[in-house]
Amino acid sequence: MPQNETPSLPPDFEAALLSLRGHTWRAEVHLEEVPPPTRIAPWALALTAEVNPTSEPEDMVSNGRFVVLHDPDGQDAWNGTFRVVVLTRARLENEMGDDPLLGEAAWSWLTDSLSEAGAEYHSLSGTVTRVLSETFGGLEVRGHEVEVELRASWTPATTDLGPSMRAWVSATAWAGGLPPLPENVTALDPRRARG
Repeated sequence: MPQNETPSLPPDFEAALLSLRGHTWRAEVHLEEVPPPTRIAPWALALTAEVNPTSEPEDMVSNGRFVVLHDPDGQDAWNGTFRVVVLTRARLENEMGDDPLLGEAAWSWLTDSLSEAGAEYHSLSGTVTRVLSETFGGLEVRGHEVEVELRASWTPATTDLGPSMRAWVSATAWAGGLPPLPENVTALDPRRARG
């Protein structure tokens, strides 16, 4: 291949990319494509999400990252040719930081969302981390903060990655305190509902 020629997308990766287009999200969810990691797999895509009920940056309730990795030759650790890697992060109310079931609850945000979205996958693994921050000195006005971070990855069983992406968006919204919406139901904008 000539040095300046860009290699064409593998057909499976192209199909996966096409499956991520045309989805609609609740009004609080904002997605953006960002540069993907370059050393893990020959082909990759990365998206970030912010869940924010208003347009004010300080009102963001959760955020995350969705990465699709593809190696046409496969990787043993993936048990396949694709791997989906996600991150979801949210600030929580202080009393939730002491809840011994927080990790299980956060993990269920993802597993329940994968099930609801009909995602076909295997080799799911991940971690849930809680961060308790206490501020001192000039930062005391911020008080205590609790944050939960969910990191997970799985191998999709198909090139249709739409359900995996929908599950990640749902889990990220759920982490931010927005319960999942049934299909074909739209959340009312609280500012408009007050009339």
